[in-house]
Amino acid sequence: MDIEVKVISRETIKPSYPTPGHLRHYSLSFLDQSAPQFFMPWVLFYPKDTNNELNNLEQRERIKKSLSEALTQFYPLAGRVKENLYIECNDEGVNYIEAVAKCNLSEFLENLNPCEHKKFLPYELDDVNDLVAAVQVTTFNCGGIVIGLELSHKVADASSFFLFLNSWAATARGSSSIVSPRLDAATIFPPATLSGYNPNIGMSRNNIVLKRIVFDGNAIAAIRAKFSSSNKSIEYPRPTRVEALSAFIYSRFIAATQPEADPNKAYIMFIAVDLRKRLDPPLPQNCFGNISQSTASVVSNNIEDVFNGTVLPMREAIRTVNMDYVKKLDGHLNFITENIEKSSRGEAVTFGFTSLCRFPIYEADFGWGKPVWVGSTKLLYHNLVTFFDTKSEDGIEAWITLKEEDMAKFEMDKEVLPYVSFAKNSVF
Repeated sequence: MDIEVKVISRETIKPSYPTPGHLRHYSLSFLDQSAPQFFMPWVLFYPKDTNNELNNLEQRERIKKSLSEALTQFYPLAGRVKENLYIECNDEGVNYIEAVAKCNLSEFLENLNPCEHKKFLPYELDDVNDLVAAVQVTTFNCGGIVIGLELSHKVADASSFFLFLNSWAATARGSSSIVSPRLDAATIFPPATLSGYNPNIGMSRNNIVLKRIVFDGNAIAAIRAKFSSSNKSIEYPRPTRVEALSAFIYSRFIAATQPEADPNKAYIMFIAVDLRKRLDPPLPQNCFGNISQSTASVVSNNIEDVFNGTVLPMREAIRTVNMDYVKKLDGHLNFITENIEKSSRGEAVTFGFTSLCRFPIYEADFGWGKPVWVGSTKLLYHNLVTFFDTKSEDGIEAWITLKEEDMAKFEMDKEVLPYVSFAKNSVF
């Protein structure tokens, strides 16, 4: 659904208490420095709650007040990034926008168009500059609201994103169980000089299209069964949900877009991995920053043996991610750069996956209930898939960005259609 959204006000929300002088220089970690510089987007949809006594003005005031209070704990978000080295925690504040949508929320949710989500976000994803965070609150005719949050990937990964979002929401509803961030990642991953590495390599706005596809529980079970191994000596012959869907999407992409195998072409899969539980000793989940890294695996273009050609290499690549991997990150970054450059020349096929499954993406209750639906928007990379659980938790949504010509082939693939309804646009 094509909707009209009009901005009605702009302001800056500062922390409720000044950041102490000794905390005003927040060093970026090595992993922060190597992260691309763009906004991570998230939009949360809240219908008008008949049991909620607050009107829209009072809701917006609660959002702003709690944001100010949350920024006292998450003080780097109110600062500005300086030269890919540190954040100047000067309490300059978070840019905050209010807007109105000229329709009812139900009209949008009944005719979902994820590409429209950018209207609920304050900035284009690559307009991040030195900003760390920005918020937009959009009110619908019916009283429903959408909260759009953007955090710079230079400062946070997905785990840190939801740590802040859910702590902010808990502050708004007056919860006594608010998780504070641990802000010492630079002591664990000391900053370094990145020799010639461009963190933004591969980013583009052009010729990228987004499709949201939904796999229900039955479809996931069927795909897991199809890609299971008959070799019982393998420790886990049945792939996980995310392994199976990653292998399925990748193999059908290859079938649809690479009809003739090219022995001279490299096939590389990138998978985002959370490091917190993989270090020794493990880090707590409230460790804030980019405590994650992409691992790369060389996979097969053989769509007849997906388990051995795709699932096992994925597993092995993820298994290698630990502190030793981080210490050798310079080499891994060079490998990533080399293969993205090969991809641009047509000498390689690269495909990336990130999973938000099991993340607390529906937990943000600001005092008027949890969101009826959440989502992202079109990202700045092609051949990229983001997974997250459906609200019922029995299915998985896959948000897929491909080049326009590749998407036209992929969505008509004969093996994709039986599992996925591209026409399923309603959240209800």
